[in-house]
Amino acid sequence: MSVPLPPSRRLPRSLYLHIPFCRRRCFYCDFPVVPLGDSADGSRSGSIRQYLELLHHDLEATPAGPPLSTVYIGGGTPSLLTVEQLQALLAAVRRRWRLAPGAEVTLEMDPGSFDEERLQGALAAGVNRVSLGGQSFDDAVLAGLGRSHRRAELLQSCRWLRQARAQGWLRSWSLDLIVNLPGQADDAWETTLAAALAEQPPHLSIYDLIVEPGTVFARAGARGALDLPDEDAAADRLIGTHHRLAAAGYGHYEISSWALPGHGARHNRTYWTGAGWWACGLGATAGAGAERLARPRTREAYAHWLQQWAGAQGGDGPPWPAPPVEDLLLVGLRCREGVSLGWLARARGITPAALQGDLEAVLAGWRRQGLVAWDGGRLRLLPPEGFCLSNAVLRDLLAWWQPRPAECAPGPPSPAGCR
Repeated sequence: MSVPLPPSRRLPRSLYLHIPFCRRRCFYCDFPVVPLGDSADGSRSGSIRQYLELLHHDLEATPAGPPLSTVYIGGGTPSLLTVEQLQALLAAVRRRWRLAPGAEVTLEMDPGSFDEERLQGALAAGVNRVSLGGQSFDDAVLAGLGRSHRRAELLQSCRWLRQARAQGWLRSWSLDLIVNLPGQADDAWETTLAAALAEQPPHLSIYDLIVEPGTVFARAGARGALDLPDEDAAADRLIGTHHRLAAAGYGHYEISSWALPGHGARHNRTYWTGAGWWACGLGATAGAGAERLARPRTREAYAHWLQQWAGAQGGDGPPWPAPPVEDLLLVGLRCREGVSLGWLARARGITPAALQGDLEAVLAGWRRQGLVAWDGGRLRLLPPEGFCLSNAVLRDLLAWWQPRPAECAPGPPSPAGCR
C-alpha cells in the first residue's frame, strides 16, 4: 500500500536506508544501533532478517517519486548484510523509484565486517561508492574507541577498495577518521593522517570528536576520566589538517569533508543544501523541503509506528513537523558555498539591504578576522579557520536570529574554539 504525498511537497531524489546493527557500540556513538556481538553476520542473525522485513515494508509504504539520484545505506554496519540481503534491498529500491542514470549508490562498510568476495557482491548489486569507517590506524586508539576492527583489517579493506576502483568496479570511496581524541598528541594525529593519505582515498571525512550524552565517553567525562585537548590545541590541529590535505590536492568543501576533484559526496550535499530526501529504517529522518519526519529509534516503536502508518488507507501519510529555519541555516553554513542571502532575507522577512546591515552589526568582528564573508549573494564561513570556529560564529548568528529585547543584544564576538 502506498501513502500518497501531498502535491505541495517537493519530491525527493535521494534516499537514505538505515541498517542499525553493529557488532558492538563504539564509545562515542549515540546513533540508533543494535549491538549483536563480535561474530554477528546477516546470514546467521534472525534479528537482521526480521528487521529487513520491516524495512522492506517501510519502502513499500513510502510515497513513490522521480528516479533517485543518490542512495545511501548507512548504519550501524550495513556491511554485515549478506550479498543476497543487499541485492534484495536495492532491487526493492529500484522497483519503488528506479535509479537515474549515473546515480550514486553508497554503502557504509566497516573493516573486519566484509571480505573481498562480499565487496565484489556489493558492487555487483549496484553499489558504486563505499564509505569506510576506519577512524584510526592505531590499534591502541581503536581499542580505546570501542571499535571491533584493528589496523591490519583497515589496511586490507583499503587495499580491496583501491583495487576495485583501479579496475573500474568502484566509482569512489571515502575513509572516515576521528580527530581530537582523548589523550591524542599532535604527532599521533600526524601519523594517522599520513597513514590515511598513503592509502589514497578519493574522499576523507574527518570528524572532530563530539562527546554525546549517554555515551561511554560522556560517562567517562562526568568522572573526570576523559583527557581531551583544549580548545586552542583542537583548533590548531584542525587548521593544520586543512593545510596538509590541501597540499595533497584535497578540497575542503564541507566542515568535515575533503575530496579530490570529482569525488565530493553527492548524497551528503542533499542534506547540506536543503534538498529533499526520503529515509527509511529505525531512527531515520526524512526531509521534504523544510519538513522533517523522524522514525522511532527502538525496534518495537518502529514496528508499531510502521504498522499504524502503512496500515492507514488513503490520507496524506504521517505528519511532517517543520523544523525551525535555524536548522536549515546551520546545515547550509557547513558547506563551502554557504547560504543564499536572498533566501536568508526572505526567511527573516526583511529586505536584502536590511539583512546586509544586520550581518555587519552582528558578524563584523568575525569578518575582520577573516572567518566569515558575505559576497556574491551568499553568506559563507571561510575555511580553514571559519570552519574550525563555526560553532562560535553560529552562536552569534543564531542569537541575532531569535527575537531579543534591546537590552539583551550581544556584545562583540569573541572566539570560543571548535567545541
